[in-house]
Amino acid sequence: MDVNFGGSANAGIGTVEQLQEQHDTPIPIIFMSDEDGTIETRLRASRCGGEEFFYPAVDPGQLIEKIETYTHGNTVEPYKVLVLDDSRAQAKYMETVLKKAGMTAHIITDPMQIIHALEEFSPEIIILDMYMPGCTGMEIARVIRQQDRFHSVPIIYLSAEEDVTKQLHAMSLGGDDFLTKPIDPKHLIATLHNRGRRARSLLALMIRDSLTGLYNHTHTLHLLEQEIVRARQKQQPLCFAMLDIDYFKKVNDTFGHPIGDRVLRSLSMFLKQRLRKTDHIGRYGGEEFAIILPNTRPGDARNVLNEIRERFSELLQPAGDREFNVTFSCGISSWQDDNAQILCERADRALYTSKEHGRNCVTLAES
Repeated sequence: MDVNFGGSANAGIGTVEQLQEQHDTPIPIIFMSDEDGTIETRLRASRCGGEEFFYPAVDPGQLIEKIETYTHGNTVEPYKVLVLDDSRAQAKYMETVLKKAGMTAHIITDPMQIIHALEEFSPEIIILDMYMPGCTGMEIARVIRQQDRFHSVPIIYLSAEEDVTKQLHAMSLGGDDFLTKPIDPKHLIATLHNRGRRARSLLALMIRDSLTGLYNHTHTLHLLEQEIVRARQKQQPLCFAMLDIDYFKKVNDTFGHPIGDRVLRSLSMFLKQRLRKTDHIGRYGGEEFAIILPNTRPGDARNVLNEIRERFSELLQPAGDREFNVTFSCGISSWQDDNAQILCERADRALYTSKEHGRNCVTLAES
């Protein structure tokens, strides 16, 4: 909704306010504004159900992503919560409360099991008892924070400790929140939801490329390793593809970097719209993209990417009063019970072969 829909100031917000009055459950609204980004307008938009506010320009790729978020927003994955409490009764109570709230709980009562639990369970939120035999929750928090992948996982302390100074000291050693016993279940669940939502938002920013919204290089390789494990367990095929936009430097030199960025976003949107939800798409670097295709045979992967290549080459890319076409080259390797590095190297060689054969083609790596 344009905030000035209908031509007069804030008429769009007024229209939405009338619409929302007719609904028991508010409709999520994405507002757009060309000239008004003031706090007053933003507040009014937010109060009538505005979830997003685009000002001054709307990026089509970003808009599509937001719309997808709100249309598929009902299937929220349950939060994975690790609880460490040396009291078995308290731990069991916590497990019951968390499961009742629809969360996935993993309970341990021995602090010496923490490393194993972190590796096996990969929690999104960690709840630690403050005082346990042999060590404190603060010491455990410091050990957890020494591992990069758990650096931003929220840690919540549980304790009967009411001394605010001690609570603040505990939080300075790696904690994010402090709940005093006895714990009100509603307070606990509300805290976990708030922390979990924030942590997921931060993680999404950390693992995605800011320009295209695709997974970044590091996370793409992490996903590839996960899919190799899954393919081995389920005895399923797996393919890995690398794409490279042809003559991308020439696009930047001729039309400028903003147009080059638009081409990158255009290809990323194109791939997202034409591949399955189970496929993983990453920006591998510069004008290079990587695609992980689980449970896909090599011939099927080649057919799908060839179809995408042909359709993408027909797209007209706007550049002021001119238009031009862009193509890409692609190399595909199929998993043969080898590791991620070998799979990437084979796809890279196949991509190089595509370039040697005149670009704008798909090459399947030889077994």
